[in-house]
Amino acid sequence: MQVGTLILGAGAAGMMCAAQIGNDCLVIDHARAPGEKIRISGGGRCNFTNLGCEPDRFLGENPHFHKSALARYTQWDFIDLVSRHGIAWHEKTLGQLFCDHSAREIIAMLRAEMGAADLWLETALRDLRHDGTFVATLDRQGQRVEIRAKRLVVATGGKSIPKMGASGLAYDIARQFGHRVTDTRPGLVPLTFPDGRFRAISGVSVPSVVRAGDAAFEEALLFTHRGLSGPSVLQASSYWREGAPIEVDLLPGSDLAGSLRTRRKEAGRRALATELARHLPQKLVAHLADEFDLSGRLGDLSDNRIDEIELALRTWTLRPAGSEGYRTAEVTLGGIGTEGLSSKTMESRHMPGLHFVGEAVDVTGWLGGYNFQWAWSSGWAAGQAIAAAA
Repeated sequence: MQVGTLILGAGAAGMMCAAQIGNDCLVIDHARAPGEKIRISGGGRCNFTNLGCEPDRFLGENPHFHKSALARYTQWDFIDLVSRHGIAWHEKTLGQLFCDHSAREIIAMLRAEMGAADLWLETALRDLRHDGTFVATLDRQGQRVEIRAKRLVVATGGKSIPKMGASGLAYDIARQFGHRVTDTRPGLVPLTFPDGRFRAISGVSVPSVVRAGDAAFEEALLFTHRGLSGPSVLQASSYWREGAPIEVDLLPGSDLAGSLRTRRKEAGRRALATELARHLPQKLVAHLADEFDLSGRLGDLSDNRIDEIELALRTWTLRPAGSEGYRTAEVTLGGIGTEGLSSKTMESRHMPGLHFVGEAVDVTGWLGGYNFQWAWSSGWAAGQAIAAAA
């Protein structure tokens, strides 16, 4: 069987690419349904983009590569598409946009946009070669099928969430055709600590600023039986390197020192730990009591000691043992080196007709809809180029 374009992967980037091509396009996926990561995202409501998709909110070796695609197909373009399909949406914190009802609406929208493109599910790639055209040997529901295609789009994602079928297939294909693959690691992932360090306060959540490397994120922090999670930690995890510390500010925007000085005059006999429970969850104060020596009464505190307590709570330094890995990571950091790709068309510089889009490429966004926007933008860029060349 011969097709104009074969797309590997019916996720966000793959379906978006197919929607630009339509006729003479075949999309395959190993799963039983398209867009499975879309379906589970955002608690089932899909955080489909972010109002603040600025270039500095994406990571990768080349801090400029992603700018072209993001500028030519913006968050406003995708919002317009969503609205034209009658999908109700709302903004949450920090510019994050979610469906009012279900992520399945986004999947249905993409399927509708794909038009005449064929979709084969429960289909796996068994072999791939190039002899003037791309020749893919497929296992389609137990039957062997050979597809010849003028163009091939790899949209199989990264390694995150292997239970959903994620693998390093895109990287294997990239290497096969002469591309470099950068080191990969889990991103947007909870951090772990040994010996159940936070088990006693599992479920406690606090506003925080979490710093890792040169980055700092002010959002909620969640203590878990395995370690730390919550948006601030997930964001920081993309900048954290194994063996390095993170720094936690438990009092963002708070003047604890001023408050303690005032309360020292008003209620000097009050226990320090009791007073701190007005600023932090009581369980957390109890957990920190020994580490920061939070014993004694307010009236016994000197100004220097008050400053020391505030500094300790603002610069709590922790050294994670690791992360929860690809099992729970929302994205994969690193990937196919961008020096081998056109930023305008996502086409390989080594093999004409070969395109890589989405998470497989060394472009990773922040938490909050940025990675979906990269999928839409990169898929659109490749699809537009293929449609124009047809």
